[in-house]
Amino acid sequence: MLVEAARAKVNLTLRVIGRRADGYHELESLVVFARVGDHLTFTPADQLALEVRGDNAQAAGALADNLVLKAAQALAARAEGLKLGRFVLTKNLPVAAGLGGGSADAAAALRLLARANDLVLDDPRIVAAARATGADVPVCLDPQPRLMRGIGEVLSAPLDLPPLPAVLANPGAAVATRDVFAALGLAPGQAAGVHDAAECPGARAALLTFLAARANDLERPAVALQPVIAEVLDALRALPGCRLSRMSGSGATCFALFESQRAAAAAARGLEQTHPMWWVRATVFG
Repeated sequence: MLVEAARAKVNLTLRVIGRRADGYHELESLVVFARVGDHLTFTPADQLALEVRGDNAQAAGALADNLVLKAAQALAARAEGLKLGRFVLTKNLPVAAGLGGGSADAAAALRLLARANDLVLDDPRIVAAARATGADVPVCLDPQPRLMRGIGEVLSAPLDLPPLPAVLANPGAAVATRDVFAALGLAPGQAAGVHDAAECPGARAALLTFLAARANDLERPAVALQPVIAEVLDALRALPGCRLSRMSGSGATCFALFESQRAAAAAARGLEQTHPMWWVRATVFG
């Protein structure tokens, strides 16, 4: 049995550059990965199969729609004689939460299949399968800090960023990405911004200053759809030691950055006490 972690993807920044004529939105996002996520195992077998377990298994939806299966099928269509088998997904992350959980799961499945079939991750067939499965799957394939552009297919080389102690919080409100982009209100072909020419700094203090000068352009439309997101942001910003708080992806998960893991852990404990129904995790981004 092979095992992979499917780490949560966090958008430290997210700029919407515009909407293409084909309807897709072009983005620019500084992406990191948290030390929390889903868990995926793979056992070689004659037939492709998937079992979903965990606290959020029911919310993950129909098996046929799961990105783990879609990624495996996409690779099998491109790699003749691919060894398939049985996946078991433990769904720890909330669903439709702005953490790229499904994409991280799909990328973990491709890594498992690569290991089982002696393929390298930059094999063109794996890269093509990742792109065919979903816009966020390519950046999750090799989960390291990167700048992501286009609709997710243009990736920078890995960035050398310092570890960022953080707290993640989700109020239990699912937010559909398509609804957030629709609420943004851009017409096909409409521009909304320009690419950021500044280089992302690697020193911690400079990085925090860099992040504070930027935003997540999807935060406003997401809050309009789910006003509870504003409540989460306010609660995070009120935590002792919070240096910066922002929504990730299309929401509703938000994050707060702290100086140390101890400060983040203490803040998470306090937030769990005041909001016991929220999903809260102390973690580190990197």
